[in-house]
Amino acid sequence: MGSAVERTDEHVREYLIYRGFTNTLKHLDSEIKADKEKGFRVDKIIDQLLQFIHSFELSALKDYWLYLDRRLFCRLEDVYRSTVNKLRASLYRYYVVNTIQRGNLEKTQEFFQKQAVELQGQPEWRDWFILPFIPSPEQNPAFAPFFSRQWSDTFLVSLHNFLSVLFQCMPQPVLLSFDAEVQKTTSLTEENEQLRQLVFALQTESRDQGGGDEVVHHKLPLYVQNMDRLGDTELDLVSSQRAVSVATTPSRNFFSTFLPQGRRTPGGKAQQVTSVSSPSQTAVGRKDQPTTQSSKSKDTAQVKEAKSASCQASTSEASVSQSQHSNQPTHLRHKKIQAHEKERKELFSKPSPQLQEKKGEIGEVEPPNETSGEAPYSSSSNNRNGGAAAESVGLSAELPFIKLSQEEYGEHHSSIMHCRVDCSGRRVASLDVDGVIKVWSFNPIMQTKATIMSKSPLLSLEWATKPDRLLLLGSGVGTVRLYDTEAKKNLYEMNIDETHPRILSLACSPSGSSFVCSAAAVNRIGHSEPAHRLHVQVSGQLLLWDTKTVKQQLQFSLEPEPVAINCTAFNHNGNLLVTGAADGVIRLFDMQQYESAMSWRAHDGEVYSVEFSYDENTVFSVGEDGKFIQWNIHRCGVKQSEQVLPQDATGPFVLSGYSGYKQVQVPRGRLFTFDSEGQHVLTCSNSGGIIYKLTNGEPALESLLSLGGHKAPVVTVDWCSALDCGTCLTASMDGKIKLSTLLAQKS
Repeated sequence: MGSAVERTDEHVREYLIYRGFTNTLKHLDSEIKADKEKGFRVDKIIDQLLQFIHSFELSALKDYWLYLDRRLFCRLEDVYRSTVNKLRASLYRYYVVNTIQRGNLEKTQEFFQKQAVELQGQPEWRDWFILPFIPSPEQNPAFAPFFSRQWSDTFLVSLHNFLSVLFQCMPQPVLLSFDAEVQKTTSLTEENEQLRQLVFALQTESRDQGGGDEVVHHKLPLYVQNMDRLGDTELDLVSSQRAVSVATTPSRNFFSTFLPQGRRTPGGKAQQVTSVSSPSQTAVGRKDQPTTQSSKSKDTAQVKEAKSASCQASTSEASVSQSQHSNQPTHLRHKKIQAHEKERKELFSKPSPQLQEKKGEIGEVEPPNETSGEAPYSSSSNNRNGGAAAESVGLSAELPFIKLSQEEYGEHHSSIMHCRVDCSGRRVASLDVDGVIKVWSFNPIMQTKATIMSKSPLLSLEWATKPDRLLLLGSGVGTVRLYDTEAKKNLYEMNIDETHPRILSLACSPSGSSFVCSAAAVNRIGHSEPAHRLHVQVSGQLLLWDTKTVKQQLQFSLEPEPVAINCTAFNHNGNLLVTGAADGVIRLFDMQQYESAMSWRAHDGEVYSVEFSYDENTVFSVGEDGKFIQWNIHRCGVKQSEQVLPQDATGPFVLSGYSGYKQVQVPRGRLFTFDSEGQHVLTCSNSGGIIYKLTNGEPALESLLSLGGHKAPVVTVDWCSALDCGTCLTASMDGKIKLSTLLAQKS
């Protein structure tokens, strides 16, 4: 109990500091210093009693015991009153024995004079009044046991045990019950992990006996084999409640401890791979074997059928997912599927008046604005495969998002490099090319909270995970600053590496106080970036730092040679790290072993941006070659889908003006981001962000909605889903940031 009280006091102090209650904090500190219960620490209470005894402070000893009696002992049942009286008598005897052993007879006589009225009527004290007049009481048979070391130790242990049991039996306030809850949660988590490992081991054994095809990769630890992202029960629940357009990946054999159950899969139906390379072969430069013409035509037909009858396709997919994973009897599943299908058909056969009215409004579309390029939904120019514009009028009523409003933040005066929302969705941090950082909020009103000016050039930023008010700022001179956005001050500055001064990317671990820092050497032609990325490889380092100790923990090995890492991203629990480098290679790191698990060549040119998928079975990347690719992390270097994006979505970004003015900016920030369920992706464009839907066929992306609103190319995006309505942030080269509030239409 004492440790729980101490931790609670620290949490209360931290809360008071957070709220700015300085006077309350002063009173709390003063009362904690004068706390006679010593935070319910038994050892400290006994130390206080011994201090009074050894300093011969009889009055203080009596007062302290009376306080404990009024505060603690009086609440006990009457049956324990005799025990309290015996402990008090032993405490006084311990005091008297100490005065005689220390040779202070005056204090001995003083004790009996002051306590005569109280003790003379008690039988156990009748013989003790002659103690001051005995020459050698330690040799007297009646008093010798009390002068032994055994009696004193027994008394102190008895008093310690009595107080400990008393504190354990006391009713605790709700605030102190968290300690027991933490221990209970920890034990349950460990038990669940053991049971999960047992289930996976049994599944592996049955799969091996059945002659299943299993793929093993090099450098993979044994404890991450044979694992699926989601359990069957949760997959059934997702399939029955929400029509998914993409199924889970076919492989079930990678990163078990990294991918615990508990989040829904967006369900992406993966392309079946006909060949897998040997573990001894390198993954760099690997390409997929072409599929047969019949399978392609079949997939194309399925896509067209899904566009014409979306509700039936979604229902059939849900039923297929249920038939593969459900543990319920077959006839019960069929009944539930039929009832669900009937309900959906009735719902879509009788649209509400509001939906009909909205369909009519969206069907009569005005031509897009030539200046801003804004349109209610994307045209065929945003979809290279065509067909979307022709069918957009018919499918407009089924758009998954409605743009409610669009606001503008215009405090920057130069091109934006980074624009990130914190994990709570309360604050936004934006960085421009002039090194000015704005920390601002948009809910309930748009307001600038802090402005950060830096003498040295800034290249990257990232919100800390715990606490989320802290901001990491990477510079071009080899330093990373930790900035408190509420106190508006720098907490400390970390010197990373003088030989690699350019901090290109920062990523904070979701499960701790560490962060990954990508540092690169200076370009050989100078500090400034050229109009396009150099094909001359620049040296780089990938480092792990701790914000609490302000020390470097380790340096990752980058094979085949050190190269500049452009982008980094953690999975949801911080056990996996994916990086994209200037050599076009994606590297996946095991953050429990702190080593590279696999790597493969992903793009012709540099990798600009990487992200984990929602179910974390795949990785998405955008590169210098203009391709948006989905990679299966269970099968090293295997593509699941590929889409060629327009140049205005991948960069380099060009802004032209009058008198031949031309500004070129290479990608720095996040080029794409997903919604809360991982089914839609937001990318950049010349006129604003474009929302695509992830599909299971060709094309891999289906254009849905153009947010518009910009007069300059958008260079970075972010999607905040922490609030009731999703908010898309699109930042452009003219320093404008648009906040588009979207309302999701549930199907």
